[in-house]
Amino acid sequence: MLTGKQRSYLKSLSNGLHSTLIIGKEGVTKNTLKELEDQLTANELVKMTFLDTAGVDPEDEVDQLLELLDAEFVSHLGSKLVIYRSSRNAKIQLPK
Repeated sequence: MLTGKQRSYLKSLSNGLHSTLIIGKEGVTKNTLKELEDQLTANELVKMTFLDTAGVDPEDEVDQLLELLDAEFVSHLGSKLVIYRSSRNAKIQLPK
């Protein structure tokens, strides 16, 4: 579970990121989940965009994604969603 200070730190890091995953008309698929898994393992912090044509609301998908990926919620603004999961070779040092 992230503290408020850690979440704020991750939000500041995510401001400079571009979306690395775009959820389109197919919504969240097995391939999407695999790609998210790979990106979280490699980068720990992932920003994704839900297109208007996705047919799903990011708010509706957040809890399911976090549970399936064992990840933490960082932020949601409009169609953008940022999630975090620490990896074995942690690149991001969270404040205490």
